[in-house]
Amino acid sequence: MRIARIAIDGTSRVGVVEGDVVQPLTVGTDELLASAEREELVARTADGPPRPLPSVRLLAPVAPPTLRDYITFEEHLRGSLTLLGRTAPPPEWYEQPVFYFSNTNAVIGPDEPVAVPPGCERLDFELELAAVIGRPGRDLTPEQAGEHIAGYTLFNDWSARDLMAPVIPVGLGPVKGKDFANTLGPWIVTADELAAFRRDGRLALEMHAEVNGVPLPGGGDTSASMAWSFEEIVAYASRGAELRTGDVLASGTCGTGCLLEYWAQAGAAAPPPLRPGDVVTLVVEGIGSVSNRVVAGAAPVALPRARVGHAQRPRPWTSA
Repeated sequence: MRIARIAIDGTSRVGVVEGDVVQPLTVGTDELLASAEREELVARTADGPPRPLPSVRLLAPVAPPTLRDYITFEEHLRGSLTLLGRTAPPPEWYEQPVFYFSNTNAVIGPDEPVAVPPGCERLDFELELAAVIGRPGRDLTPEQAGEHIAGYTLFNDWSARDLMAPVIPVGLGPVKGKDFANTLGPWIVTADELAAFRRDGRLALEMHAEVNGVPLPGGGDTSASMAWSFEEIVAYASRGAELRTGDVLASGTCGTGCLLEYWAQAGAAAPPPLRPGDVVTLVVEGIGSVSNRVVAGAAPVALPRARVGHAQRPRPWTSA
């Protein structure tokens, strides 16, 4: 089943996509994702006849309560570290699947414009696959976690590389470098529909990216290259924390899934950073594709440097 969110007459609705038509429903996204009897629920909540898919606007298929983004592709990590003068990932990366929380307020859907963030000159995209939680859960094992994944969608983790670089050493993450746009879409393909693509206990979906209709050289990657399976990263996320319906957990960028890796290998900005007018398309086997056009953004508002040198309050450990 392919679960979408669609705009009809100015309202957001849930729809099920089949071929080139979409069936609007009266049920909510969370209820459909969490249901153990989706086919029956769809039949019971169908609202009018199916509509041609081109006649509706696709929205992001889910409005996630939380959005975790992992880094599970070793090739991408190694390429990224090259620009930092590192030759190998830190040993800690091999011990557990690390992630950061991204901005759920910045989630957008297919064909929505992506504005260049203020002050950015090195705009990039990131090709990722993401799991969407159906049933809530906590402290799951990897064996249990699969029952809590409703399905999968594409994720573009847009990145302002030049805004990230100065703040990464602070140790709090990419800050404004990833605060402006997160594409999800075009729909959620339920886990059962992708069962035929499983190899050795994990999804094996071919993935590639295109800029202005031209695939990036190198042939893309496969989700089978993930260092941890989705069941494993879901189990890790649930450790001591409740996962809720609609939560999104992204794989991290696949090998050759962003411009940064090409810059690292070539030693130059080739292919060039994204500019207004460029169209980025992500393609994943078994799910489909999602595109967004880059548009001009606002200029940055200047802020002063940190205020330093002001009087500090006395502390018990300071000498008199």
